[in-house]
Amino acid sequence: MIKIENLNVNYGLVPVLRDISVEVCKGEIVAIVGANNAGKSTLLRTICGLVRSVSGSITVDGNELTTMPAHEIANLGIAMVPEGRHVFPNLSVEKNLLLGGHTPRARPYREANFEMVYSLFPVLKERRSQKADTLSGGEQQMLAVGRGLMAQPEFLLLDEPSLGLAPLLIRDQFQLLKRLNKQGMTILMSEQNVKVSLSLSSRGYVMLHGRIYLTGPSQELIKDERVTKAYLGLTE
Repeated sequence: MIKIENLNVNYGLVPVLRDISVEVCKGEIVAIVGANNAGKSTLLRTICGLVRSVSGSITVDGNELTTMPAHEIANLGIAMVPEGRHVFPNLSVEKNLLLGGHTPRARPYREANFEMVYSLFPVLKERRSQKADTLSGGEQQMLAVGRGLMAQPEFLLLDEPSLGLAPLLIRDQFQLLKRLNKQGMTILMSEQNVKVSLSLSSRGYVMLHGRIYLTGPSQELIKDERVTKAYLGLTE
């Protein structure tokens, strides 16, 4: 379980996350939704140790993450697929994937994970010797997800996975996440695409101005008019 309690994060003197409390149980898909600058990306980056909190707690299976370096957090089984893919453009597809499997946790499973990623994304196997910057946007997103899976994660964090993708590719991406979840992967994703992400997830959190504004079962949030108001910044 990922358990976040009363988390506060500043950028300099500016509060970005305020009193955030979130839980993600093993086997769940949980969506964090909200407009730009709601704090969704900062929350995921703080879980991964890329941003430091000023107060509060983040625990995974009893391990406190707020003082732990990012590489140790990754070795606990937490992998992140960042917004905008951030593949290494001048490296081959295969070398990008290899970088995802460098942690001590992942190394014993490297060859098996290569085969798993290539079975999920056959186009990556076909283009494994190509440089990443020669791939289409959709293929780069596949590569980013594949790189995350190479880390042998128990918890997969995705930041805006549908950003910049055509509708058919968004559908394929979310079908893949559903398939991974059925295989036991726990998924926490931040998304602006409220309808799609809440349709996929079992529970959701709606963020507004760095706070949790609403939370509940996803099917209830889809019908809640306050979600749309929060997304448009129309709340009082």
